[in-house]
Amino acid sequence: MPEFYYPPAGFHFVVKFDFTWDVLDVSFQSVSGLTVEYDYESYKEGGENRFEHKLPVRTKYSDLVLKRGFVIIGSKVYDWCMKAFRDRDFSPANVTIILLNDIHLPLKTWNVVHAIPKKWSISDFNSSENGVVVETLELTYRYFSVFPPK
Repeated sequence: MPEFYYPPAGFHFVVKFDFTWDVLDVSFQSVSGLTVEYDYESYKEGGENRFEHKLPVRTKYSDLVLKRGFVIIGSKVYDWCMKAFRDRDFSPANVTIILLNDIHLPLKTWNVVHAIPKKWSISDFNSSENGVVVETLELTYRYFSVFPPK
């Protein structure tokens, strides 16, 4: 075991959609929603009044939320989202999130399976602020798997 351990920095990561590896579509400001939890069902046992049994039923995954500076032209991810919202053409995609170390090598990989767009939004325009326009993509998905570095 190493004598010292430093947790990885959370700002060095790449997001890859299985339909593109374009530089416009791998850089995101933030990723959230890599969360899994169980739904539980309560079971009351006859004669036992001190507690209820809680039995796991199924896993539940949060929506994946991706934020980035708004890409005005040439984004395949934006086109994929608009195809779903405008044309109701939902094409599921796998999304891979790779946490990188300081020399750009993978530390951990999350493979998000069967993602489809749920919500797309853009930040407010405000003439009294000096900020970047941020687009937010919210994706629903079936599950994710976590892999160690290759």
